[in-house]
Amino acid sequence: MSESIMTFTITAATADRLDKFLVAHLSEFSRSRLQALIRDGFVSVDDRVVTKTGMLLAANQKVIIRLPAPAPSDLVPEEIPLDILFENQDVMVINKPAGMVVHPSAGHGTGTLVHAALAHAPELEGVGGERRPGIVHRLDKDTSGLILIAKNDHAHHWLQDQFKSRKVKKIYLALVDGFPPTPSGRIEAYIGRDPSHRKKMAIVSEQKGRSAVTEYFTVETFARHSLIEAHPLTGRTHQIRLHLAFLGCPIVGDTIYGHRKSSIDLPRHFLHAARLTIQLPGEEKARTFEAALPPELTEILNDLRSNH
Repeated sequence: MSESIMTFTITAATADRLDKFLVAHLSEFSRSRLQALIRDGFVSVDDRVVTKTGMLLAANQKVIIRLPAPAPSDLVPEEIPLDILFENQDVMVINKPAGMVVHPSAGHGTGTLVHAALAHAPELEGVGGERRPGIVHRLDKDTSGLILIAKNDHAHHWLQDQFKSRKVKKIYLALVDGFPPTPSGRIEAYIGRDPSHRKKMAIVSEQKGRSAVTEYFTVETFARHSLIEAHPLTGRTHQIRLHLAFLGCPIVGDTIYGHRKSSIDLPRHFLHAARLTIQLPGEEKARTFEAALPPELTEILNDLRSNH
């Protein structure tokens, strides 16, 4: 993959700081990444290299950014079986099993979904960042279900825009302890880092967190549990797990935000990404993908029904 060059012409309506302008036009890159490219001399304005990220742009100026080819990745593809529900030249839709980490991170250098996807589609290398090629959204390690992977930069940008503009509809199934205060409702509670445990998230004040909204519907009730359909309208880390715990009905098996000892013998939390609706690159109508509950979760529901 070689270096690419992109050119923009400023109009009076879009004049802004250089870094903000580039973020608006290259949303597949983070602001920090674009600021680094500016400081490293990859951006010129009217044919002059600039290194000041906050430079104010004026109408009719020409901005050129050189996007260097991604550095060779040290990720080694691994032949791990994948449950691929749909694939074309742009995307893969995968039914991720519980226990699989999505991308490499501290303590998870091998065996991730990314390692498996690279073995299946080597062209993923470099898409969207070398450590997370193709990844546009995530699922927790112990959450099963639908996840999308972009197979090229255009698709990566397209899918990111769909998520950013909240055009993606996601439906999760969760078995919770107890019962929500109303059969259906809307949870609005800000989420931020837990000040006492940096690896955890927490419900925090508006000043310390980001807005998070989840709608929920009760699908079925049992003697001491409820099966909940959760519709996250935002995509914060651990959002559904936190919001349901905040509601007073934590997810079964969630020993971080729920009960330390699970009410049901289950080696994972009962959360599954069951349905996802999204418009794919080059298509006019949205598609809906579904992933059935894995056998271990179906078995639990059957046991609860037989004892109810």
